Amino acid sequence: MEENSELLYSDQRSNLKKERGIPVNEMDSKAVLSMVSKQQQYVRSGHTKSIEFRLEQLKRLKTVIQQNESLIADALYKDLRKSPFEAYATEIGYVYDSISYCIKHLKQWAKPKRVATPIIHFGSKSYIYPEPYGSVLIIGPFNYPFMLVMDPLIGAISAGNSAIVKPSEYTPHVSAAISKLLRDNFDESYIAVVEGGKEATSALIHAPVDLIFFTGSTKVGKIVMQAAAENLVPVVLELGGKSPCIVDRTVDLDLAAQRIVWGKFLNNGQTCVAPDYLLVHKEIKPALIAKMKEQLMAFYGEDPKLSEDYGRIVNEQQWDRLRGLVNESKVVVGGEGDREDMYFAPTIMNNVAWTDKVMEEEIFGPILPVLEYSDLDEAIESINLRPKPLALYLFTKNKVTETKVMEQVSFGGGCINDTVLHLVSPYLPFGGVGASGMGAYHGRHSFETFSHLKSVLKKSTKINLSLIYPPSSSKKLKLIKKFLK
Repeated sequence: MEENSELLYSDQRSNLKKERGIPVNEMDSKAVLSMVSKQQQYVRSGHTKSIEFRLEQLKRLKTVIQQNESLIADALYKDLRKSPFEAYATEIGYVYDSISYCIKHLKQWAKPKRVATPIIHFGSKSYIYPEPYGSVLIIGPFNYPFMLVMDPLIGAISAGNSAIVKPSEYTPHVSAAISKLLRDNFDESYIAVVEGGKEATSALIHAPVDLIFFTGSTKVGKIVMQAAAENLVPVVLELGGKSPCIVDRTVDLDLAAQRIVWGKFLNNGQTCVAPDYLLVHKEIKPALIAKMKEQLMAFYGEDPKLSEDYGRIVNEQQWDRLRGLVNESKVVVGGEGDREDMYFAPTIMNNVAWTDKVMEEEIFGPILPVLEYSDLDEAIESINLRPKPLALYLFTKNKVTETKVMEQVSFGGGCINDTVLHLVSPYLPFGGVGASGMGAYHGRHSFETFSHLKSVLKKSTKINLSLIYPPSSSKKLKLIKKFLK
C-alpha cells in the first residue's frame, strides 16, 4: 500500500536530532507515554479481560457506528468520492459483519485450550491461555480509512487489549469521524485516538506500546519495524506489493474480464490486493483486452468521470505519482484525468515490459499494465524473481496449471478465477509474506494476532518421576533414549 512516505524523512531527521542531543517531539512523546502508561495500567487492572466486558464493548462499537453511519459515509465521499454503495459494502457493512462474527465466536476463542502432552510428561496436562498484550497501536492507511482502522480494532477489543488508533491524515474527514465516534463513547484509558501527521506517527511508533499493527507501504513498514525494535515491540505489518494476475488461454473471457476489471478499479485502484498487473497468454491477450474495454463501459459508462461508482485519487501527490507511470504510447484505453477533481481515468496499457516504469513499484491506482507470456514456467519465474506479493490471482480451467502456480509461487493470499474476495472471508487469514508483510488477521486470526498465547504445563503433585533429576545413570540414559528419539 502506498502510504505516508514522508515518515521516512521524519525518522531520519529524528535520528539526526538524537545524535545532536535535541529532544525529539518532546511534548508529543510525553503525551504519548502518559497515554500508553494509563492504558497498560487499565489492562493490568483486569477490566478488559472479562469476556462480558469485551462483548459489551463490541456491541457498543457496532451501535456507535450505526448511529454515525451517515457521518462516516459522508466522510468517505468527501475524501475518496466513494459512492453510498461502495462505502457500505467495502467499509461500513464489512465492519458490521466482522463485529457480529467476533461476538458470535468470542467465548469459544477465549477459553483456555487443553492440548496433548507428551508421554515423557506423564502426570501432567498442557494448556494454552490467550491473554491480551496490553496497549496496542493501530495505524491506518488512506485507501479504506474506516474499515482498515476498525477491523484491527475489533481484534484488539476481542482479545482484551486497550488501543491507540491513528487514522490516516490523508483522509481528514474520515479521521475526524473516527475521532468523534471513539472519543465520544470510549474512555481514553481504553481506546484513544491520535490525529495528526508524520510527527504524531513518529512519536507513536517510538513509544513502548505492547504491539504495533500497521497498514501501509513496504517503505514505511520498514521504518515502523525499526522503531518498534528499539523497545522490542512486536509488529504486524500489512503492506502491499505488485500483485500479479495470471490469465491462461482456457478461461471464460467474459467472466475473467468482468472480475479483473471490478477488482482492479474498485476504489479507483487504491486497494492493496488489487491486481497490479496482468500476465496474459499471448493467444488470448487481444481478446481479453477487448473484453475489458467492454466491461469498463458496462461498469462506468462512456465517461467514468460522471459515474457515481467511480471514485477519486486521495490527493495531488498520489495523482502526480500515477501520472508519471503512464506511457502514452502504450495506453489502449483511458490515460486522461483532471487533477483539480482528483479524477484519473481507468487506464489499460498494452505491450508492457518488465523494464517499464509502471512495473518498478506498486501502482496503487487505476492503471492496469498488460504483459504477455507463452510459457507458464517463464511467467512463474518472472514473478518469483521479484519480491513476494500480497496477493496473486489465477484465471484458469486447467487443474495442472492451478496446482503448479499454487505450489511454486509464494504470496500472501489470493483467488482462483476471481480477484480481491479472499480478503472478506473471516475464515481465511489475511496478511502478507516477505516484503508484503508479516502477521495475519480476520475472524479468529484477528483474536489470535492480538493475543499472547501463553503456554502452561500443569503437573500432578501425586506423581513424581525422578527420571530427570540427578544423579544420572546409564539406566536412566537408556530409559530416556526410549522416549526422546
